[in-house]
Amino acid sequence: MSLKKKLIVLNTTIMLGLGSAFAIPSVKAESITDIQSQRTGIQSDISEAEQVIQQLKKEQSKMNAQIAQIESAMKENDQKIKDTKQEIKDTEKDIESLKKEIKALEERIAKREEVLKERALSFQESGGDVEYLEVVLGSKSFGEFVNRVGAVATIVEADQQILSEQEADKADLEKKQATVEKKLQSLKDMEVELKGMQSQIEDQKAETVNMKAKIEKKESETEALKQSLENKDAGLEAQIASIRENIKKEEERKASEKADLDRAAEEVNSSNASSEGSSSSSNDESSSSSSEESSSSSKGEASAKSSSKAESSSNSSKNSSAAKPAASKTETSSKPSSANTGSAITAGYKYIGNSTYKFGGGRTASDIANGLFDCSGFVAWAYKQAGVNLPASTDALKGAGRQVSSSQKQPGDLVFFNTYKTDGHVGIYVGGGKFIGSQSSTGVAIANMESGYWASKFNGRVVRVN
Repeated sequence: MSLKKKLIVLNTTIMLGLGSAFAIPSVKAESITDIQSQRTGIQSDISEAEQVIQQLKKEQSKMNAQIAQIESAMKENDQKIKDTKQEIKDTEKDIESLKKEIKALEERIAKREEVLKERALSFQESGGDVEYLEVVLGSKSFGEFVNRVGAVATIVEADQQILSEQEADKADLEKKQATVEKKLQSLKDMEVELKGMQSQIEDQKAETVNMKAKIEKKESETEALKQSLENKDAGLEAQIASIRENIKKEEERKASEKADLDRAAEEVNSSNASSEGSSSSSNDESSSSSSEESSSSSKGEASAKSSSKAESSSNSSKNSSAAKPAASKTETSSKPSSANTGSAITAGYKYIGNSTYKFGGGRTASDIANGLFDCSGFVAWAYKQAGVNLPASTDALKGAGRQVSSSQKQPGDLVFFNTYKTDGHVGIYVGGGKFIGSQSSTGVAIANMESGYWASKFNGRVVRVN
């Protein structure tokens, strides 16, 4: 083979080697870009999953606090029931003691009646049972009549103290009996109400525990999804590292091949040192032609590479811009606006999360200062802040205005619920299917009356305050 042909073959080999050295990394670089784009999407999903997990943890923490509050209310209510039962026992003992007093008093009254009876009989003409008037009217002459009247007057005057004591004992007996019976009935009513309230609290606890379990399940599922995404991301990262390692090895191999080709070219040039001038000229022309071809080929490769990078950059930009709206959509959450529903509603907002349910609470300045309310006490207090005086009992509040249809209820209307008894709970409607009230498990809070526990207890009674 002539020297000229050897140089042409050599130069062609060098150009092909260099071309492949640049082309293969370019293709692999595009693969890295695609994988990196996938990783960006996965990492965005991981970030969203972390946000969901954090939100679920907050909800779970809130549920735990609510359960703790419910358990505290149950414990306090249990103690109240125990105290009430003890008071009932003490009152029943008082009644037993009173019965003994009543028996003794009845015996005293009976003895006094015997004394009076004996004294009246001493003025009778015969052994019959004759009253004072019969004694007087039984006289046979005017003189006897006068004497009998005088005798009866003497008896009446002598027995005046006995009669007074008799009336005092009877009045005292009736008063004691009425007081004790009233106290006993009041305690029994309180026990029924407390037991009903305890059942209501237990229902709310069960619902809260169920809701907490659902949140925990959702959190577990989200954690599993996050772990899966992280594993996928780690796999893609390993792929990128592998591709980069392969590119590095390929570049090192091509560099070694280029070095070998350069050495071969030097050997050819050295062997041409003794050639004739004409052959040298011919070789120079051939070399020049080969250089031009090489330059042209290099420019084409560079152009193709530049085009590939521009296209990859454009695709990456599109992917990035397409991903942004999705992320924005995920991060944006709509929140319902809170409209002003009047002083009676807004007055209680300061106690939300800062109060405790107390049976009979909200009637004293101390209770109000410490946020201690029951349902009717809270409603009466809230309306008082708006300049309206309402009674502080659920039964009385039913008549505090006119009843309207449930479909026509407006913010500020009173809404009633059947809990431990018919109309056992009351609150103030705030709109949007919600009401504010003092609940036994939460204290003052806004609750949903269109779903869950309160939806099942709402009885349809709506009273518009006059």
